[in-house]
Amino acid sequence: MFGDLFEEDFSFISNNHCGKGKKSKPRDSEPPAPRDFTNLSGIKNQGGTCYLNSLLQTLLFTPEFRGNALFSLGPEELGTLDDSSKPDAKVRIIPLQLQRLFAQLLLLDQQAASTTDLTESFGWNSNEEMRQHDVQELNRILFSALETSLVGTSGHDLINRLYHGIVVNQIVCKECKNISERQEDFLDLTVAVKGVAGLEEALWNMYVEEEYFENENLYRCGACDKLVEASKSAKLRKLPPFLTISLLRFNFDFEKCERYKETSCYTFPIQINLRPFCEQTEMDDSEYMYELFSVIIHKGGCYGGHYHVYIRDVDELGNWQLQEEEDRLIEDKALRDTENAKEVENPLAVLKGILSEEESKQIPVDQLGQKLLEKKGVSWNKKYRKQYGALRKYLQNHPQTFQFSPDENKVGLKEKHKLLFKSASQEQDFQRPPQKNDVHWNSEKKPTRLRDSSAGCHWFDLNDSKVQPIKEKDIEKQFQGKESAYMLFYRKSQLKRPPEARGNPRYQIPEHLLNEMNAANTELQKKRAECDSANHGIDLRLHLSSCYKFHNGALHPSLTWKENVVDLTIDRRKTLGDLRQSVFQKLESWEGDMILSIAKPLPAGLHLYQILDGDELTLDGIGLADGADIFVWNGKEVGGTKVMTGPDHEPVVINVLRLAEYNEGGKGQHFTESQHVFSCSTKLSDLRRALAPSGGIILKNGSGPDKEAKNWEVFLEGDMKETVKSVGLTDGCSVLILDSHDQSFVNVSSGNLTAFTYDISWLQVKNFCRTEDEEKHVKITATIETVMSDIKMKAIRELQLEEELANDSCLRPVSGNGKLLSPVPEDYTVKEAELKMGSLLGLCHGKAPTSTQLFLYFIVGSDQNTSPEMEIVVEETASVKE
Repeated sequence: MFGDLFEEDFSFISNNHCGKGKKSKPRDSEPPAPRDFTNLSGIKNQGGTCYLNSLLQTLLFTPEFRGNALFSLGPEELGTLDDSSKPDAKVRIIPLQLQRLFAQLLLLDQQAASTTDLTESFGWNSNEEMRQHDVQELNRILFSALETSLVGTSGHDLINRLYHGIVVNQIVCKECKNISERQEDFLDLTVAVKGVAGLEEALWNMYVEEEYFENENLYRCGACDKLVEASKSAKLRKLPPFLTISLLRFNFDFEKCERYKETSCYTFPIQINLRPFCEQTEMDDSEYMYELFSVIIHKGGCYGGHYHVYIRDVDELGNWQLQEEEDRLIEDKALRDTENAKEVENPLAVLKGILSEEESKQIPVDQLGQKLLEKKGVSWNKKYRKQYGALRKYLQNHPQTFQFSPDENKVGLKEKHKLLFKSASQEQDFQRPPQKNDVHWNSEKKPTRLRDSSAGCHWFDLNDSKVQPIKEKDIEKQFQGKESAYMLFYRKSQLKRPPEARGNPRYQIPEHLLNEMNAANTELQKKRAECDSANHGIDLRLHLSSCYKFHNGALHPSLTWKENVVDLTIDRRKTLGDLRQSVFQKLESWEGDMILSIAKPLPAGLHLYQILDGDELTLDGIGLADGADIFVWNGKEVGGTKVMTGPDHEPVVINVLRLAEYNEGGKGQHFTESQHVFSCSTKLSDLRRALAPSGGIILKNGSGPDKEAKNWEVFLEGDMKETVKSVGLTDGCSVLILDSHDQSFVNVSSGNLTAFTYDISWLQVKNFCRTEDEEKHVKITATIETVMSDIKMKAIRELQLEEELANDSCLRPVSGNGKLLSPVPEDYTVKEAELKMGSLLGLCHGKAPTSTQLFLYFIVGSDQNTSPEMEIVVEETASVKE
C-alpha cells in the first residue's frame, strides 16, 4: 500500500549526495574521504535506501544488539565470507555482512560505508526490489531475514531476546465474570497519530481505556452461552529491552480517495514510564522506565520524500561539538577585557593565550598547568576542574583548537588558531560576533565547547553520508510538519553500559574483523598518501656514488640497479634546500660535501649532466620532473676516477663488426661483433686508433639503425677530425673495421663497399611478451652466420626487458598478414633459419623447439573457420597416438 514511500523526493534536501542531482563520482583512483570531526561514519545512499540506512544506524547504535548479540557470533557458527563460494560450506551470509558493515561503520576511516554487499545478501539487487517493500514493514523484513539466517546458532533468539514483547487482550463477562483472553506477540507497536496529542495519549487509548459491549452491541459469553454485557481491554504483558514504535503518519481519505500525510503536532517524551499501560504493576518503577535513543524522520509527502535519523550516542563514540553563540560571546569578552579576565575569562581563551606566547610548537601538558599557575596565580584544579573536568580531558575535548603530539604528552595550538590569536591580541581589533542563528559546524576559526553533561546524552543527525551533532531540544522540531518523526526507538533505562565500552569503538568486535579493518585502514592511508603524492609529490631516484664505479666511459652499479637506488618522494613545491635536507636525512652516514647532479641511464651506463644549484629555488622552478634520477656525489670523482659530465661527454655504444677470417675469393661470411663505448666528443682519429691500431678502414652504415640498412660508407681521411656526434654515430650504430688485407673489398675512391654487402644487415624484433609494449620493436645487427640465441639476447637488452626472460622466450617469424609462425630453434644461424635480412621476428613467451622437435598447429572441432587454432611442440619420434 505504501510501497512508493521509498521513492525519494530530493527537492527537500540540500547538499544531498544521492540520487538525482548527484555530483559526478570521484575517479576510481581517488580513495574515499576520511571521517569528519564527528568521527562517525555515514552510509552511502544506493538510490532509495535512505530508510534502510536510518534503520541500520539505529541498530549500530544499539550496543546490546551490536556487541552482546551480533558480534558474539563467531566464524565457528556463521562460517566465513571466504568460504561462501564453496558448495558444501555452511555460510550465513546476512549476519556476516551485517557484522562487516558494523565493523566498517565503527572503525574504517571513511566518510560513508556502502551497503551493497548487505543488500545483495538479502537478494535486493536493484532499486525495484527495494521499493517493493512496504516501508513500515522493512523493520520486520530485516529482522525476519536475520532470524532465518541464524537458525541453529546461539543467536537464534537474538531478535526475540531484544525486541519481543506480549500484548494481552481480555474480555470480561459482566454476569459470570468469566475472562476470555488472547495473547499477541509484537516486535514493534503501531500507534495512531490522527486526532491524538502525543504518544502517551495514544498508549492510554490503546492500553488503559476499556471498550464496552452493551445495548444492541452485546457479547456472546462462552461460559454463560448467551449474549451479555462485557468490557474489552488490552495490556502490555511483557516489555522488551528495546521498544520500537511506528507512528501512523500516512492515512487514506475515503471521501477524496487519496492518501495524505498527517502533519499535526504529535509529542513524545525523552523518558517514558510504561507502568500505566502494563498488566502487572507491582514491580519497582525502574522496570517500566524507558529512554528515547533513536527517531527516524520522514521529510516530504505521502508520495515521496527522504528519511534520516536522530540517534543518541549511548557509548559516546562520536565527537559532539556545537558552535554556540554564548561561547563566542564569552571568549570575545575575555579577549577584549583582560583587566577583568580573572572574573569572567573562560579557560579556552586563557589556554590559547598561554600557548600562543610559546616559541616552541608544543609543550608538555604538565608544564601548561604550571604556566597557568604562574601567569594567573591560580591552578586549573582550583578554578576550572569542577566545571570543566581535568585539564588533559578538556584539551582532548577541543581537537579543533589544540593539537597533541603522537604520544599525547605534549600539546600546542593548531596553526590557524595561533595566527588568529596573535593577530587579534596584537591589533586589539576583534571581529563582531556572528549574528544569532548563525551556526557553524566544525569551524576552526571560532571556539568550540564540548557539551558538559551526563554520559551518553549526545545526539547526532545521521543523514545518509552526512553526520552532524544536534541538541536534544532539536527533537521537538520533529513533533509536526512535513518533516516529522516516523518511528521511535526506546531502551530500558536499567540497561547500563560497562565503563570499557565508553568511547571505545573496538569494544567486543571479533579479532578477525579488527585485523581486517586495521588492514583496510592501512590500505586507505596508503592510497591517500599516493593520491596526495600524485597531486603534489614527485618521485626521485637517488644514486649514491659509493655504490658506483666509473669504467668504459660511464657509471656502473656495484650491485644491481635496484639495490643501488634509494627512492625519495618529495613535494614539488619544496625548495632545493629542502631536497638536500631530505637526502641528508635519508643518508645518515654521509660525510663531506654533497653535490646533487641530474643523471640519466643510457645504454652505456649512468651519465651525469648539470649540477643542481640554488637552494632557495623550488623543485618546480628548477624543472625537476617526476621520476628524475639524481646522482649524489662530491662533484669531482667516483671511486678515485674523475668523471666528465654534461651533454658533450655522453657515452655512445657502438657495434663493431670485423671479418673473423680472410677467405680468398670468398664473400666474407664470417664476422665477429663486439660493443664499444666512446664519448660523443671523441674524434674519429682517436676512435680509429682504439679500434684499428695497426691501420685499416672504418665504414659506417649510411642508412642508420632505424632504416633499411644496405649501404656502407667509408670514413675518409678528412673525416678523422670530426667527432662521433658530428658524423651521426649514436647508440646502436654499427661500424665495420677492415684491416689492410680486407681492403680489396672496398673501392676507396668511391667510398663504397663492393662485396658481402648483402651479408650484413638488420633483423627487426617486436615485443609480444608484454601487451603494453607490444608496438615497440628494435632492429638488431646480424649476418647470415649470427646465431638466433645471440639475436634474442640483444633484443631483450635493447627492449630493456628483464634478462630472466631469456629462459622462457623464443623468436617467431611474423608473416605478412601478422601471423606468428613456428619458433626458430635457438642454435640455428640466420642462414639455417632461412630468414631474409630485414625480416620481422616476434619475441614471444615459451621455449623454442630443439633440432629434434616439431612445432605443430592443430584445431579442435570440425569448423576450421570458427575453431581456435592451437599449438603444440612434440618430439620427432613421437607416435600419432601420443
